Amino acid sequence: MKGLVSSLILEPAKMVAGLWWRRDLIRQFTRRSIELRHRGSRLGAFWALINPLSMLALHFVVFGIFFGQRFGVLPGETRFDFSLAMFLGLALFHVFAETLGAAPSLIVANPNFVKKVVFPLEILPVAQIGATAFHLAVSVGLVLGGGLFGTAGLSLNVLWLPVLVLPLLLFCLGVAWMLAALGVFLRDIGQLTGFVSSALMFASAVSFPPEKIPPELHFLHYNPLFQIVDLARKVVLWQQAMPMDKLAYVYASAFAVCAAGAVFFSLLRKSFAEVI
Repeated sequence: MKGLVSSLILEPAKMVAGLWWRRDLIRQFTRRSIELRHRGSRLGAFWALINPLSMLALHFVVFGIFFGQRFGVLPGETRFDFSLAMFLGLALFHVFAETLGAAPSLIVANPNFVKKVVFPLEILPVAQIGATAFHLAVSVGLVLGGGLFGTAGLSLNVLWLPVLVLPLLLFCLGVAWMLAALGVFLRDIGQLTGFVSSALMFASAVSFPPEKIPPELHFLHYNPLFQIVDLARKVVLWQQAMPMDKLAYVYASAFAVCAAGAVFFSLLRKSFAEVI
């Protein structure tokens, strides 16, 4: 019983608490992740701007022009208002999409670190989340800059944005810990993440109004990503009041997933060296 409590509570708690003492190492690996992503490309860090803008252009053409979608919240909503709201949703969801794509290979791609007993492997997913947060900051900067010219403009409601980004990062960290550990034992999991990411993007109503989700699929509203995207658009861009019950649900879900990921990673970490 004592060993079970240690494995499920004490060891994960010690692992999470140790992140603060290893913050300098996390900072170094975060910078390394950002640099490796753009190393060798002619445009370098400019891809942090080009990638989200190209995704916005693609989704705007498909949903905004071909299908004529509008969110229908602002009176006299323009195409610019629609693209701005969709861009914010894409920027937030892209954090999760990048996590799904990178996490399964984080441990497998660094076998030298696995063989070093003293190396804290748990920081690799943390550094990956830090790199995605950097790219999110670039995209959010573009959204806020565009919001100045939107129909509703910007207000002090933009201060809610970091409040919503925090549970998003915690949620993604929990998923990253789970997938990084699982990827050591199931190498094929990396082949599924592309489909899962696309499915969850549509389930999160990133490119269309949530009202389009039929009643029989109402359970999709319990998706934390759906709530984060929806709340960010309503509060930051459309100047609506923050529903505290939904915010509490988002935080509870994020902490639960993050804690589950820490426990899962802590339990499987002992076998990494044997498998790799």
